Parts: sequence; C-alpha cells; structure tokens
Amino acid sequence: MDIFTSMEISVSALKAQRVRLNTISSNLANIETTRTRDGGPYRKREVVFQSSRQGFADTLESRLRDATQGVQVTRIQASNEPPKMVYEPGHPEADEQGMVAMPNVNLVEETADMMSASRAYEANATVIKEAKRMALKALSIGQ
Repeated sequence: MDIFTSMEISVSALKAQRVRLNTISSNLANIETTRTRDGGPYRKREVVFQSSRQGFADTLESRLRDATQGVQVTRIQASNEPPKMVYEPGHPEADEQGMVAMPNVNLVEETADMMSASRAYEANATVIKEAKRMALKALSIGQ
C-alpha cells in the first residue's frame, strides 16, 4: 500500500463519518418532534456502512490492480424501535389516556455516538496529515 492509497481510504472514512455526524445532529434536533409529515413521532435515523469492496470477485480484482478499499454509506434507515410513550395529558398530541408518542431518540446514546464519530473523523484527518508529511519528507530526500 502506498501513501496515496492510505489517503484515499481515510478520505472515504471522513466522508462516511461526516454523514454519520449529520444524521446524529438530525436525531438530536428532532428529539422532541411528536409529529412529522408521515404522521406520528420522529423516528431515529441510523447510518449503515459497508466496505467499498464486495465479495470474492471484487477482492481478486483489487488484488490484481491494487485497488483501494474504503468505507461507504449504503443507506440511512429509520430505526425499528417503537416510540417512547410518555404520560403528558396536556400535550396537543396526547391520546385519550394522556399518553404521547415521543421519538425513540436517546440523548445519552446519541451523545456517545457523536463523540465516537468525532474521534473517528479526527483519527482519519490525522492519517491524511501524516501521509502528507511522509510524502513531503520522501520528496525532500531526493534533493
């Protein structure tokens, strides 16, 4: 693997983590949203990643061509968890029993996910910075 391949892998990770951070931010922004266009409370969004290479054929071809492997976002899906039911009889969305369907977003989980995504983003930015430094150092050796 050369320096530029490691940079390409880190760039793909930066893009994926940016999508993850944006999705987490959307979840946090809608933590109290009880009615959406679809009706019902906001449903937590989750990012699904996968490797850029798939299966045996792609792996074989990449070995022959020294292709870059990285990560990509395949989809952003709504969580299947049911909404949280909260007793709040004065709320405009309350049912006959005074229960309100609230989003299934957990502040603590989202905060932990955001910290994890931020650290992954920082780590990949550091990899790019160090690869650049090594490339410049290699160029200066020939002088």
